[in-house]
Amino acid sequence: MPPPGVCLNIMEARSKQDGYGKITSPERFFGQDFQQLKQYCLIKGVRYIDDMFPPDKSSIGQGLLSPSDLSRVVWLRPGKIAANPSFVLHGISRFDFGQGILGDCWFLASLGALTFQNHIFGQVVPLEQTFDQSYCGIFHFRFWRFGRWVDVVIDDKLPTINGGLIFVHSKNQNEFWPALLEKAYAKVCGSYTDMNAGTPAEALMDFTGGVHMCILLSEPPPNLWELLCRAGQSKTLMSCGTHRGVSTNATSANIVLPNGLVQSHAYTVTGVKQMVSRGQLVNLVRLWNPWGRGEWNGDWSDRSPLWQTVSPQDREMCLSVADDGEFWMTLEDFCKFFADLDICGLSPDFLDGSSSCLWTTSMYEGRWVAGTTAGGCINNRDSFWTNPQFRVKISGEYSEKEGEKNILVSLIQKPDKRNRRLVQNLHIGFTIFEMSEEQATQRGKFPASFFNTQAPVGQTKTYFNAREVMEFMMLKPGEYLIVPSTFNRNESASFVLTIHSKIQTQCYENSNDQMHESAEKRKKVRNAQEDENKKNFFRQYSDKYEEVDAEQLQRLLNENILKGDLKSGGFSIDACRSMVALMDTSITGKLNGGEFVRLWNKVVAYKDIFYLMDVSRTGTLSLTELRNAFIAAEFRVSDDMLNLMALRYGASSGHMTLESFISLILRLDCMNKIFRELSDGKGMNLQESENSGSVMTCSI
Repeated sequence: MPPPGVCLNIMEARSKQDGYGKITSPERFFGQDFQQLKQYCLIKGVRYIDDMFPPDKSSIGQGLLSPSDLSRVVWLRPGKIAANPSFVLHGISRFDFGQGILGDCWFLASLGALTFQNHIFGQVVPLEQTFDQSYCGIFHFRFWRFGRWVDVVIDDKLPTINGGLIFVHSKNQNEFWPALLEKAYAKVCGSYTDMNAGTPAEALMDFTGGVHMCILLSEPPPNLWELLCRAGQSKTLMSCGTHRGVSTNATSANIVLPNGLVQSHAYTVTGVKQMVSRGQLVNLVRLWNPWGRGEWNGDWSDRSPLWQTVSPQDREMCLSVADDGEFWMTLEDFCKFFADLDICGLSPDFLDGSSSCLWTTSMYEGRWVAGTTAGGCINNRDSFWTNPQFRVKISGEYSEKEGEKNILVSLIQKPDKRNRRLVQNLHIGFTIFEMSEEQATQRGKFPASFFNTQAPVGQTKTYFNAREVMEFMMLKPGEYLIVPSTFNRNESASFVLTIHSKIQTQCYENSNDQMHESAEKRKKVRNAQEDENKKNFFRQYSDKYEEVDAEQLQRLLNENILKGDLKSGGFSIDACRSMVALMDTSITGKLNGGEFVRLWNKVVAYKDIFYLMDVSRTGTLSLTELRNAFIAAEFRVSDDMLNLMALRYGASSGHMTLESFISLILRLDCMNKIFRELSDGKGMNLQESENSGSVMTCSI
């Protein structure tokens, strides 16, 4: 049985702290250990079959093949497809493979770019794998998935019809790395069908885990050519896509236009070259069609007469007349006939022309939870502040040169579904605010009043329902607040926020430092006569030793102290046992008069807070009201803790009853005191966050 969700998240966080999830020690996808599985197969003398991605129709998926074709599919190992199977033959090249019937040109275009970078290719595709010694039908590949590298294990059974591969296939039928890599990525996506349609940016990021920039070619930056040249020299991966057609027909994606380009299709950028033609400089871009055939037939195509206007050396170096899917075109035509350009590299070096600058990268994982931390965009003035907040301090020198930029902010939303085709991306974006020196001294989450008076200094131009949104901008030295959000409020999703900066920055999540001061502090005036009256009342119900156990406490709370206030049947016996354990300083398993009075006072105080915050007058607290209740009670609660407590103590409707609220806050109050005492150095290791106090990680 897998561990519960919260435990799994804690285990993953600890694994990441220990170094797991890096390219040198990737996490095991589905917990499958390649070396252990391979060793088992070798000892047993069997060929591996992957029960997590079995060679049957479930791994192909629904709707990709007709029922008749699906019934003809036979899963074969490479040794049954080719006489002399090899993992790699004669090196790695974009010309090794061609697209099959699966609409994954976005993946294969990115794969074509990957073949240019041997180091990155070797990270994704372990090249020591062979069909020779120690072969037992098991292979593995590595992908970056939303902040973590994962190692994906597969068997080598591939789907065929009439003995031929139906998806990606190699030009040399004995070479199998493309088909096996595609199968591993299909496993990550959920099935082959789940790879149907996408954007190159997804695969580029999953191949590198690096820095991604998307450029809309309808509005290209003035330095586009310089950027392309830098990207080519910085060992980046580049892909692009043609414009979508006006037709809504599903088959319109494969329409070949009169100019030879394929509509709604992904291509690989394989090179850039500046030449002299007729005495004029011309900037050319080389592109490759992952079909392995079909080319542009306009200016500078393979048979264009313009090739006769350049030097023999340039013609010899660049021109190849063959229907291999690769062709040249001018930068102007590239911007005219293609919609967008994706550039992805291991480092941000390609973003800036200066070789002396040193880029730094910070990455944070977070979550929007409906009712607590999903406040929506800034149009939602009353709830925007509840979104996760991240502080960024920028120091050092910066350039005031026009057009100069020094920070790239990327926001990626993580899927909540196993199958890629079922994922519905939310509209996401982020907003950046500058803090004054006085505001920078404030600890904790900024309230709604801050955002009602501050104008953003940077933001995503539009909220997109895309996997990733980003902005490249200039921020002068100072302190800033970055607020990632969904467009609509109360939409739940996880995200990864990445900040690339070429000047010194300090970043940290802002809610762990939260310490609110209530607008009206609760009066803590001890009334001796009132306490004595409570003790007299207590003696009427206590035993001969003037103590009450959990069952007696349950009756007192439900039938006397809170009678008429409880909406869901009152406190359970388990809740009362917990209260006794929390308040029983004499460790007798019961409450004496003094302990009972202290509990009574707390219960009444928390009941008052509950009704004060219940502005909707429903007799329950919504998640937004719960946050306000913590503020009124003067507790430090991080966004993560608030989300967990809402899940643990809230009802399925997302609301919390008075009984649940009192049980929760009593435990929180007790633990807060314990941690405060232990933080003085009395024998417990506390996790410390930067510029903040202790972070509680105990069970509540």
